[in-house]
Amino acid sequence: MKKISKIIEFIRYDMWRLTSTELDSRAKRVGYGFIRTIVLVARGFGSKNLNDKAKALTYSLIFAIVPILAMIFGVAKGFGVADVIEKQLNQSFLGETNMVPTIMAMVDRYLETAQDGLFIGIGLLILLWAVYSFFQSVETAFNQIWNVQKSRSILRQVTTYIAILVLIPVLIVCSAGINIFVHSTVESIGHIEVLHDFFHTSGAKLLQFVMCWLLFTLMYIAIPNTKVRFKSALIPGILMGTLFQLLQMLSVYLIAMLSRTSIVYGAFATIPILMTWLQYTSLLILMGAEMSYAIQNNEEFEYEHDLNKMSRRYKDFIMVYLLAVIVKRFEADEAPLTAHELAIRDRLPIRLVNQLLSRMVETGILREVYVENEEEKTFQPALDTHKISVGLVFDRIESQGTEEFLKSPSPEMLAFWESYLKLKDTYSTMDKIYVNELI
Repeated sequence: MKKISKIIEFIRYDMWRLTSTELDSRAKRVGYGFIRTIVLVARGFGSKNLNDKAKALTYSLIFAIVPILAMIFGVAKGFGVADVIEKQLNQSFLGETNMVPTIMAMVDRYLETAQDGLFIGIGLLILLWAVYSFFQSVETAFNQIWNVQKSRSILRQVTTYIAILVLIPVLIVCSAGINIFVHSTVESIGHIEVLHDFFHTSGAKLLQFVMCWLLFTLMYIAIPNTKVRFKSALIPGILMGTLFQLLQMLSVYLIAMLSRTSIVYGAFATIPILMTWLQYTSLLILMGAEMSYAIQNNEEFEYEHDLNKMSRRYKDFIMVYLLAVIVKRFEADEAPLTAHELAIRDRLPIRLVNQLLSRMVETGILREVYVENEEEKTFQPALDTHKISVGLVFDRIESQGTEEFLKSPSPEMLAFWESYLKLKDTYSTMDKIYVNELI
């Protein structure tokens, strides 16, 4: 029990009390990062209701699957590769369910309706709206996972979604082209039986996995309305793409088994499996997005428990210290630092550094500066450094926001407010202490 309690204590607190710069080897950094990511994904699964989001996404997907396929086939017909897309569809899980002819008939009817609407363009607008609504629900789910409060503008949403829909058939055609090239190459070395068998079986499967990894990775980069690093999207893209392929294989096996038995559902045996497949596919997509967020923001959760209980005095101390470092570097004509560099310099949690720097930017004490050819922002004083006193810093921080907004405060309260403002005279000594003199 003692060992178990120590492990729990380590996972809940101790593991987060080490910044990445304090871990002296790459193996430790990777190990700690791996464990932290698992903990964050498990925590996010419950706190962000991923299972409920997956169910809602499945419901949206059921209504949007035919319009999405209609859009993909519309693009494919424009490029003259619709037959290639249909062939790939027959080789997927849907092909095993014998539902492709039904889906294709619905797609054809949908395209005809879009072209020959009751009023000109109404059919096309309905099709576009169905696709847009689905992608918007996916983006909303991703933004909630990434804690992004603002969605893209409608124009950016439309252009992003169209780009994704155009990219899908292009990737499928590229995959088919690579497959044909590999097979033609294999035929030329047909006398080497081992290589011949490998490329005809394992090679084709591997290509499917690779294309799936690429699609998942691109999805995790493109859909959230924030900058996602390639490394943060690649790992969940490979993992969830692999699980997606394995889920397809399992679903195909269950369909084959049920088609032989047909005990309960008979001819409808594929419907519950299809619904389950869609739900678990949605869950895998959201789990991958959560993992991508955890990998990229691993450092944001360092000292999380301690930061939630941090005293006002200690937070003010770190804020003034960071400001003193920035002012000193500016006066010495040294290159400004990013938030990450400031955090590494003194082994501070990046989450706290970001909060304090943002607060000083909002109050006009610091300003953000983008270095040429660099995407990350650095920080410099926004005022004459000889005027930045400790009293000025505290006064700006404390007075940030609205005041005296009450409609009819009592006379007693107004008098107390005047007395409280006079207490600001206690900052008179601090007004004579300048930040650049503290270090």
